[in-house]
Amino acid sequence: MARKATSKQSGGKKKASAKSGSKAVAERRNAEGGRRASDNAGDAFIKLLQSPFVAELVAVAATAALAALAEHGFSSRAGGGGTTGKRAGRAVKAAGAAAASAVGRRLSNEIEEIRKAAKESKAGAKA
Repeated sequence: MARKATSKQSGGKKKASAKSGSKAVAERRNAEGGRRASDNAGDAFIKLLQSPFVAELVAVAATAALAALAEHGFSSRAGGGGTTGKRAGRAVKAAGAAAASAVGRRLSNEIEEIRKAAKESKAGAKA
């Protein structure tokens, strides 16, 4: 069987040309302003996190979670009969559920408003 050429036998010339080729591609990409798709996705995600709508959703979730924690902490002291750790766990679970529910309602309302606006603009275009 024929043996594959190793880098020692070829004198390392193949590696040097591969490196210079990748450098040329990288330089060309930088000169043209091209970026990876993952970079664009990352930038888009950062912009999404900085949007006012996401800030509003976080505020809605935090408010609902805080209300659930307060309700559970003040009104459920007599009931339950478990240890304090179990009560705290139930409170956190209820807070998470309340936050998720509040965000879901807010998103549903927003989507419904978008659908209504789309129908109205479609009806206005036909008239």
